[in-house]
Amino acid sequence: MKIKKNDIVKMKAGKDSGKTGKVLQSFPQEGKITVEGLNIMKKHAKPRKQGEKGQRIEIPRKVEVSNAMLVCPKCAKTSRIGYKIINGEKQRICKKCQGEI
Repeated sequence: MKIKKNDIVKMKAGKDSGKTGKVLQSFPQEGKITVEGLNIMKKHAKPRKQGEKGQRIEIPRKVEVSNAMLVCPKCAKTSRIGYKIINGEKQRICKKCQGEI
């Protein structure tokens, strides 16, 4: 999977299309990611103790990786990701500006 934790992504499909956010978690086996502030689900929590109030908790849900596109930190544009071997290590590169990610 080419998108990893702490990357900035822009949604290209769904109810939050066009919005950007930071990747909180990635799930490579499922091909999904969770993005901060996007695809929010409201969960109702019952009061657990006497005198406590019930509440609505907002939780980011998983999103398909195919619906998100990486924003390059150097050129600040959405781009595809390629790989190059630099100094014996495999590095991710931006397909538009050829800069390292």
